[in-house]
Amino acid sequence: MASAPFTQLAGELVSAMGQSFGAAKPIDEGLLLETGDGFLFAFLEDPTKVSLEAVRKLSGEGGNVSARLVVFTPGRLPLLLSQEIVKRGGTVLEGPRFAELTRQLGLGSLLGEEPRPARAPHPRLLPSAQQLDEVVHRARTWLDWGVPALALRFYRQASEMKPEFLPAKVGIGRSLLALGLSDDADRLFDEVLAVRPDDLEARLGKAAVLGAKAEPRREVEVYRALLAEDDARTEVRAHLVAALVDLGDWSSALVEIEAMLSRTPEDAQLRFLHGVALIRTGRSDLGESEREEARRLGLPFEREVALCEHLGLPSPRRPLPAGISTTYAAPAPGASGTPGESATRSPRAGASRRAPTSRRRVRPTTRKRK
Repeated sequence: MASAPFTQLAGELVSAMGQSFGAAKPIDEGLLLETGDGFLFAFLEDPTKVSLEAVRKLSGEGGNVSARLVVFTPGRLPLLLSQEIVKRGGTVLEGPRFAELTRQLGLGSLLGEEPRPARAPHPRLLPSAQQLDEVVHRARTWLDWGVPALALRFYRQASEMKPEFLPAKVGIGRSLLALGLSDDADRLFDEVLAVRPDDLEARLGKAAVLGAKAEPRREVEVYRALLAEDDARTEVRAHLVAALVDLGDWSSALVEIEAMLSRTPEDAQLRFLHGVALIRTGRSDLGESEREEARRLGLPFEREVALCEHLGLPSPRRPLPAGISTTYAAPAPGASGTPGESATRSPRAGASRRAPTSRRRVRPTTRKRK
């Protein structure tokens, strides 16, 4: 059974996410809570005491629960168990990511930490608007970090606070799409477009649904049509590059990447993708030079690893501290990552727009924030 301090922490987390903790069910490993939007939150106090049989029971053999399971634990699950949850479509929020969520919600003191300073309030926003802004910021962060199950919870919380707030609905759609629920996402984007037909994020979402439904060429057509309306839409070109990479059309992707680089030549991630595109189109020496330039411009090692994983490239070797060597040393097996990694231990560059079983997208730049 969970200890009293852990039960308090779980309760505070659930409450801060807009859920009622009254329906929580104690289990040997911790606590279970089925949320109103169909997710099963499992709070596991000591992951070293969790068995494979318990994970399979949580995941629901032969049922649909596995696609909705979210495991929260302050420790680290054994890799075998973590992989089992992910294989069944679940999400794992463990170790540093669990701690980061706790801090974000202002509950760091329950982990024995000093409270994190609050974000500076916007001078022109009412308290209710500031609270909405905080929730949306949280949702966007977790979606960018590759945890759509958690992003969905916060976007829905924002939508409950202000039902007419369309960016929250778009965020719900993007989160659903990242979870593989393309039909549900499509309906959300249609709802937004019925109110605001020119909403760019919803139109991008509709295009991404086509990609998720294995219609990538139609998806590319939509992006090109949006660019024909306004060639300066960098976020649209970023989606187009991702779709072209998905198609394996590196020659076309190279053209679009270079168009983006003409505006932002110091973008480290773009320089990396430019290098890969050059390599894929037969200019290996120049491509490797561009990858080195991306590192010089500050491309984080973890981000480079993520990009390589998504593109099917060998992982880079971790650089040694300055003054020791200019060569690269291989990362330690099972090395833990930053909160920016996916909760499934597979880092993502931007939010996925396909079902979890599909090849995931790499977007060269972050989307335009509202």
